[in-house]
Amino acid sequence: QVQLVESGGGSVQAGGSLRLSCAASGLTASSYCMGWFRQAPGKEREGVASIYTGSSGSTYYANSVKGRFTISQENAKNTLYLQMNSLKPKDTAMYYCAAAARPYCEKFLLGALTPDYWGQGTQVTVSS
Repeated sequence: QVQLVESGGGSVQAGGSLRLSCAASGLTASSYCMGWFRQAPGKEREGVASIYTGSSGSTYYANSVKGRFTISQENAKNTLYLQMNSLKPKDTAMYYCAAAARPYCEKFLLGALTPDYWGQGTQVTVSS
């Protein structure tokens, strides 16, 4: 049984930083696209960042977070991270970890590839 469990959300002032973690268990494929999505109240879910867990380790970012957010993985701990710096009020949303057992990580980020698995989400609130 696959489980993705997010943690690290919270409340922070604009300009601050948070690091989200996603602990993965039960994943059996040799590689995955893994990524972070977010959904603010009244808005559609959007991709934030994705990473290929295979040898290339390719990463992709939404334009709105480039230069501020960094996605990374720690294979030994089966953990995905999202380091979020220079946070803005518009970053306020529920953040979800997701995984897909296919290598098309840019499509995954853009929502053109449906994830196989989702976490339960962690709330990030940025105040001005």
